[in-house]
Amino acid sequence: MAEAGPITSTALRQRAEQLGHTLPPLMVQAERVASTVAQGVHGRRRVGTGETFWQFRRYQTGDAAQRIDWRQSAKSQKLFVRENEWEAAQSVWLWRDGSASMRYRSAFAETSKLERANLLTLALASLLARGGERVAMLGTPMRPTTGRTAVTRLAEQLDDWERRGGDGATASEPPPERLPRFSQVVLIGDFLSPLAELERTITGFAGDGIGGHLLQVLDPAEEDLPFHGRARFEGLENEGELIVGRVESLQYDYRNVMAARRARLQAAARRIGWTAAIHRTDRPPQTALLALYRAIAGNAMRWTW
Repeated sequence: MAEAGPITSTALRQRAEQLGHTLPPLMVQAERVASTVAQGVHGRRRVGTGETFWQFRRYQTGDAAQRIDWRQSAKSQKLFVRENEWEAAQSVWLWRDGSASMRYRSAFAETSKLERANLLTLALASLLARGGERVAMLGTPMRPTTGRTAVTRLAEQLDDWERRGGDGATASEPPPERLPRFSQVVLIGDFLSPLAELERTITGFAGDGIGGHLLQVLDPAEEDLPFHGRARFEGLENEGELIVGRVESLQYDYRNVMAARRARLQAAARRIGWTAAIHRTDRPPQTALLALYRAIAGNAMRWTW
């Protein structure tokens, strides 16, 4: 396969203009939400630069030449960088559900679940970066980065997923990656697909020493089923359709099923030492963001917003 040539200035400018149409409103909103929350939190204590070896990884553009491990690189025709555990301890990996069900928005909310998940992802990245944390997007080549650069890269990744599609844009489950020990993972989604796969994924993360936090984002209609009379329900992920004569007759059983599902999600997280919470799109994003930040900082709590 031929390698791609260098990016021309024209292509770079066109790319910047494309980003300019979508990123600023979302980034401005994310920064505003993060700024509101930042007034009531304190930065996390940072660990020292430990020297315990963790892994070798492939050299990437931007890595300092002195970080190359020449002995490991000599075993193949590729360059490898040596990573130590202190880098792992500083990293928080973010992921948001991009499946079709996340695009749902009822008349009871002003934003879709995907729009709220994107906002919370960027706002959390901004809040963590302000505290000196290193953040990255799960399922991408992005390395943990701090400062405004991290937020910009995450925003670009979200925009790229939206424009080009692919696994990141449509995945309903987080990728089961091997991450550095002592990292933390934040998974944001509606978690309406079968829970068994999610349980396997988070159990795998926990087995590698990864801490984590689940934030289930739901539309108020998905929690309450506030409809009456005859209604037609259509699955957004090829589940088919269902016509109900009197929706209100199902509300009691439906809410019990949703409560049982939430309890299972929270129990799965609790078994491995993770946290789990629910956020409705008709409620302020600041509340969810503050609780997530506190959970990452070690002040785990039970929340329902």
